[in-house]
Amino acid sequence: MQSRGVVSRQEHSINTLVPRQEMTGADRSWAQQYQVNDIVRYSRSSQETGIQKGEYTRVISVNARENTLTVLWTNGEQTTYDPRRQMGVSVYREQEKVFSVGDRVQFTAPNQELKIANRELGTVEGIAQDGTMRLKLDNERSMNFDPRRHPHLDHGYAVTSYSSQGQTAERVLINVDTELGAKDLLNNRMAYVSVSRGAHDAKIFTNDREKLPQALGHDVSHQNAHTPDRNPPEHRLAETPKQEKSQGMDMGLSL
Repeated sequence: MQSRGVVSRQEHSINTLVPRQEMTGADRSWAQQYQVNDIVRYSRSSQETGIQKGEYTRVISVNARENTLTVLWTNGEQTTYDPRRQMGVSVYREQEKVFSVGDRVQFTAPNQELKIANRELGTVEGIAQDGTMRLKLDNERSMNFDPRRHPHLDHGYAVTSYSSQGQTAERVLINVDTELGAKDLLNNRMAYVSVSRGAHDAKIFTNDREKLPQALGHDVSHQNAHTPDRNPPEHRLAETPKQEKSQGMDMGLSL
């Protein structure tokens, strides 16, 4: 006799929400950075826009000249607002993914209701006919998870070095691309975090072995508060778009 909640399917296709990592905090204030069908999640309420904390909308129109977005609510209503007037937003794209029994998964947003942390990892133990998953988290907690109500789920075979902080694995495989445009992301801090995740073994894969020591030896320690600013304001202004664009990218770390 099968117990309640035991697997009746081996795999299931669901629509998940994948973060648009190329968008920085500054980008989210400008309508031209959004795309039609972007999913926006709000972590702050706003009396001006009427948006409440925890709500979701879908972008249906972008007006770059007026710097406004028109979004569709789940109840069918529409709202047009200036994104500069709405703080605390996260932007996602809807993506279909297939999950199978035995898959490693990770959560791409925190969930207070389910007591799940962002980037927490687990394994799929079962998938019911309605798509509900039986998950076993890496902290040994088991839970039933409905991806239709909580679509922030992704495969968890590889994570960024930033997301891996606080996690450990017996062995890790680290991908370091020395030709990455965002050079500031290749540094000694990234190397330490990534390598230290492996309890027994850590292997680095790179496109250029000769450039690797220089890339991972880059020091990104914070400057002293009294260190003089060597870049005049006009230079900082010119460099800002490049620096902002680099955020949200990271090195791949397979656990």
